[in-house]
Amino acid sequence: MTFNNLKLPFIFICFSIVVSCKRDQLPEILPDIITEKSLHDTDDPAIWINYQNPEQSIVFGTDKDTDGAIYAYDLNGKIIESKTIRGLKRPNNVDIRQGFKINDSVSIDIMAFTERERQQIRIFSVPDMRALDNGGIPVFEDDTNPEFRLPMGISLYKSPKDDSLYAIVGRKDGPSEGYLYQYKIEYIEDKVNVTLVRKFGKYSGKKEIEAIAVDDALGVVYYSDETFGIRKYHAEPEMGNEEISVFGGETFKRDNEGIAIVALEGTEGYIIVSNQQAETFNVFSRNTNEFIKEINLTTKQTDGCDVVTFPLNNTFKSGLFVAMNDEQNFYFYDLDKLGLEE
Repeated sequence: MTFNNLKLPFIFICFSIVVSCKRDQLPEILPDIITEKSLHDTDDPAIWINYQNPEQSIVFGTDKDTDGAIYAYDLNGKIIESKTIRGLKRPNNVDIRQGFKINDSVSIDIMAFTERERQQIRIFSVPDMRALDNGGIPVFEDDTNPEFRLPMGISLYKSPKDDSLYAIVGRKDGPSEGYLYQYKIEYIEDKVNVTLVRKFGKYSGKKEIEAIAVDDALGVVYYSDETFGIRKYHAEPEMGNEEISVFGGETFKRDNEGIAIVALEGTEGYIIVSNQQAETFNVFSRNTNEFIKEINLTTKQTDGCDVVTFPLNNTFKSGLFVAMNDEQNFYFYDLDKLGLEE
């Protein structure tokens, strides 16, 4: 990828810094691959990179239903049934971290997702799809309001300080302060144990909080307070619970949804956020969080998205961006097609 010496435009042609464009005013960016359909309602993707054989990398995606699943797709969008997890009760969001150290010489790759109707999170190893959680880990247990115990969003954070792994979990509804819970994940005797380390994060009360994304290298977490804006906090617990900033609210038609972080060298890169009702995506600077532009990827009502900058095959030579599409499928794009460097 060639994203060096970027010159970011201050004004976009239809002034999206003030209001979202109409989709038909933006150039269409078509997907390279459209996946096979899930049974019910796709929601959120996560990408696992096979570093030994990148062309065998896997895209996982939630199917949000009482008869739900985590689907596994190959890079041609075909369902890998042997890697698909079925029999789930409304899985919502999913995330992956690779290289989680379980001892001084062994690391594994971890996938975590929320299972809303069972009020728990699930944790599996990838690609062997082995459950590490003894059937599930309850979350928000100390909240006396049953409506505040329904998990929705999740993102993993691998600390660059000491390689500690955390799960940051959001919910369908919650209090105005302490909306997110952060759990430390430890591997003990062939399974994981989690410990609540803090509660943090403001909530406007306007809609809900679903999308959460962590920038491991910079140690910050972003989450979408829908119809309000994107909130930013420190991901490292000892850095405190004070909100760093809120941005982007005026650039969305209504719901700001899925978040994907394109992490380039140093602080360079982009934050891509679904502008759901406009059926577009808003792009922000990873460094300053300033709005850059709006793009049309031709998806419908996108909830979740994910991205990797690692080359995978001849189709995804510069990396892979995945977006949920509201037709029971996901769209795959070579990262360069998004035109982020323009």
